[in-house]
Amino acid sequence: MKPSEFFNTDNPLTPGQIGFFEDNGYLLLKNYLTPNICRELRDQANRLIAEFEPDSAISIFSTKNQTDTSDSYFLQSGDKIRFFFEEDAFSPDGKLKQSKAKSINKIGHALHDLNPLFREFSYHPQFAEILTALGVQSPLLAQSMYIFKQPGIGGEVSCHQDSTFLYTDPLSVIGLWFALEDATVENGCLWAIPGAHQSGLKSRFLRITGEKTNFEIYDKSEWSSDELVPLEASQGTLVLLHGSLPHYSKANFSSQSRHAYTIHVIDGVCSYPENNWLQRPQEMPFRGF
Repeated sequence: MKPSEFFNTDNPLTPGQIGFFEDNGYLLLKNYLTPNICRELRDQANRLIAEFEPDSAISIFSTKNQTDTSDSYFLQSGDKIRFFFEEDAFSPDGKLKQSKAKSINKIGHALHDLNPLFREFSYHPQFAEILTALGVQSPLLAQSMYIFKQPGIGGEVSCHQDSTFLYTDPLSVIGLWFALEDATVENGCLWAIPGAHQSGLKSRFLRITGEKTNFEIYDKSEWSSDELVPLEASQGTLVLLHGSLPHYSKANFSSQSRHAYTIHVIDGVCSYPENNWLQRPQEMPFRGF
């Protein structure tokens, strides 16, 4: 696809937008993507699900008991395209309550390297320009996720910081979250605490012995739910998220899905520890733009 089919604008970030991101930890760029690329990415994700044949390695994504649900299928997905079901997708007898296409929580975590369309989109140099403007010296694409937020069963994602899961020293991760459908309060849009990215990292999600994980806690205090604000995003909006920004999304009890695609970028000048959960083999390192 031509770059003009991806974006409605090629304007760089303004000083005012950069200042807003630095102060608040997020920035919404509305009408950033064209309807065409939103449709193409949705169609591609649906084709991948249609080709996916679940076997004994069924994995359920949940943020409620992450150390318990982080199985080998999840932990070995850093260099693969894998499919994770909604927590409420199955009945007590182990059968899907509804169709496979309406039961997947997300696809992760290497769409950006292994699928031609997602690769072409994810590595567009326009994203590198945005990241450079935000202070990233050597942007490397670490992971990607296609998130469905299925109607009726799309689960809550608890309040978290992306640097908890993609830790670097010093901290550097930035998330690019693309609304491929309208994200509203009703269908589970993002919520965030403006400015709370300046309060430090509360925990790290570590890969420990074998294929076990654990949270290393630095601050046991809870984020104030009263300070959360909704980041409603119409289709085509790009939401930039600082790695230390607390954010979450509520369950989707509406009849409307909330498809989104997200990539997480780290700075190559920073150290990426071997006990981060997401690891890649030497023959498939993180790549720059």
